[in-house]
Amino acid sequence: MTSEDILNIFKKVGGYITGSHIVYTSGKHGEAYLNKDAIYPHTKEIASICKEIANRFKGNGIEVVAAPALGGIILSQWTAYFLSELTGKEVLGVYTEKTPDKNQIFTRGYDKLVKGKKVLVVEDITTTGGSVVKVIASVRQAGGKVMAVCVLANRDPININTSTIGAPFTALAEIKLQAFEEKDCPLCQKNVPVNTTVGKGREYLARKK
Repeated sequence: MTSEDILNIFKKVGGYITGSHIVYTSGKHGEAYLNKDAIYPHTKEIASICKEIANRFKGNGIEVVAAPALGGIILSQWTAYFLSELTGKEVLGVYTEKTPDKNQIFTRGYDKLVKGKKVLVVEDITTTGGSVVKVIASVRQAGGKVMAVCVLANRDPININTSTIGAPFTALAEIKLQAFEEKDCPLCQKNVPVNTTVGKGREYLARKK
């Protein structure tokens, strides 16, 4: 699959929004949005993407696939399933959970399943790379070896890479979404209505009241 193939899947399921007024998690504004939640209900599409990941890393000796909850749970399960099929060996799928201080840690005894194992970390979309870095730290703390990181889409290819992530990093697709500070936002200046169905638009408007 090429980067275009991945983005076309997002478009197919309505997960690639353009021509709108989006408020991003960072607080910046823009006209496009990649909605990771739109893809998960479509099992055929998400399975095909995870099979692509499995094919790319089938020669890395992966024993465990780890990801951050919530969406990452689906990615870790499907990817581990296809890696098991391709390698003829059981590959486990586990996940970390967010703590009140926004860390990502293994619970449910999953740290014991990671210990001494070769691990592939997967994630849907990287914007800052923060969640991935936290999962990597938890894998290493549990005694696992991070062999590689693979994400569906990287929103900041300039700043998110192998060097900044701290492990071999691959993105199936790269997409640079232009973002503006609120004071410089041309959409605000044109009074384009804020999208309240995705991003942080609803919270943004609530603060404005």
